[in-house]
Amino acid sequence: MASGVPIRLVEGNAVKFIEKDGILSLELGIGKERGLNRRKLVILLRKIVSTAKQHKQTAISVSWSELTGVAAPDIDQAWLAATASCAFEMANFEFNQYKTPPCEGWSSVESVEVVGLPDALAGALAAGQQIALEVNATRVLANTPGGDMTPAVLAQAAERAAQGTKAAVSVLSRAEMEKLGMGAVLGIGKGSAEEPKFIIVEYWGASKDKKPVVLVGKGVTFDTGGLNIKPGDNMYEMHMDMSGGAAVIHAAVLAAKMSLKANVVALVPAVENAPGQDAVRPGDILKSYSGKTIEVLNTDAEGRVIMADAISYAKKYDPEVVIDVATLTGAALTALGLQASAIMSNDQAFEDLLRQKGEESGDYVWPFPLWEEYEPMTRGHFGDVPNISTSGNSRYGGVIAGGMFLWQFAKELQVPWAHIDMAPRMTSAPGEELAPGATGAPVRLLFSLIAHYAER
Repeated sequence: MASGVPIRLVEGNAVKFIEKDGILSLELGIGKERGLNRRKLVILLRKIVSTAKQHKQTAISVSWSELTGVAAPDIDQAWLAATASCAFEMANFEFNQYKTPPCEGWSSVESVEVVGLPDALAGALAAGQQIALEVNATRVLANTPGGDMTPAVLAQAAERAAQGTKAAVSVLSRAEMEKLGMGAVLGIGKGSAEEPKFIIVEYWGASKDKKPVVLVGKGVTFDTGGLNIKPGDNMYEMHMDMSGGAAVIHAAVLAAKMSLKANVVALVPAVENAPGQDAVRPGDILKSYSGKTIEVLNTDAEGRVIMADAISYAKKYDPEVVIDVATLTGAALTALGLQASAIMSNDQAFEDLLRQKGEESGDYVWPFPLWEEYEPMTRGHFGDVPNISTSGNSRYGGVIAGGMFLWQFAKELQVPWAHIDMAPRMTSAPGEELAPGATGAPVRLLFSLIAHYAER
């Protein structure tokens, strides 16, 4: 006998309770279409839990045969099992830490039983749940208000996340960054009373001669825009400007928790971009860790500046590949809406792999060109590289301009590199059956990439 209220998937659009032979079940309409593809299955799986929550059900059961019955024939069963548990956990998440609990408690599904799941798929089901737990942990960090999420707090969160795993966390202080010559991170951090940090998460799960996958994540814990201060409406949600940093931390920790035979390094330059008396000014020139100088034309294009130092620092690890993740440009939202992250890469095969893993994981991505015709955007008047195009903060090609800036530093790596502008996926989109706020993107994609290199 299944525990929890059974969820029955039926044709149509109705959502209603049915009692038959003394057993109460909740019927969930799936429309008229069967043979659902991956994207539609993910939404349906989340809807199962979100519907149960709306109807105050704390324990539900789902028939495996019904799930496979609505899926397209070519859907891999291990993928479906892992995706189901991941979707259930992600749909159940809500960020309630700052709310007063209601008398009846929060609406939450405490247990989901998959009835009839083949024993061979139990591992996939458990893996999907573990992935979702790290995604949700990323969402907690990104949702935390800027007053409670400083560079130091983000560093502490990384240390807590890695506890009990084989991942090791080290944190460079301002003094240590000064010795290394990380003038880009230090320059952006000068306007805040909060000391910048450089967070390093290392997981060595394979032999030392196996080159690591290096992840670089933007860690701007709050972005006022600096002296080029943002308008009030544009400053809201800028506590999430460290979403890329949170994602790479938890992707590396997830690899450790899953004991992947891979080597992974996550690098997070963490700063608060504030308009204090020592803040970097438009026209200032910063000397980066690479030795290149950065001409600051707009202080609100700060994320790419701090990422430059981290990308250059990645070279010391002799990486297999490097992926950077950042809520970099509003232009990415203009181009893609809320449905996919923008990507740019110097390697076509790597770009193709990113798109494939995006489709499989649910962290969808779409490519933009890294053509030499865009190089003029990166030629400074008085410094080597301007942080925005020297023609001004144009509405043309904003996604590409951000990626081209980072490419000037990634060139030195001489390995496959990709830039993920996750600004479109910073917060959930209408209709995707997720709570308002951070999505935890692209943890699933990054983990899938790490697993790919672990299997080689």
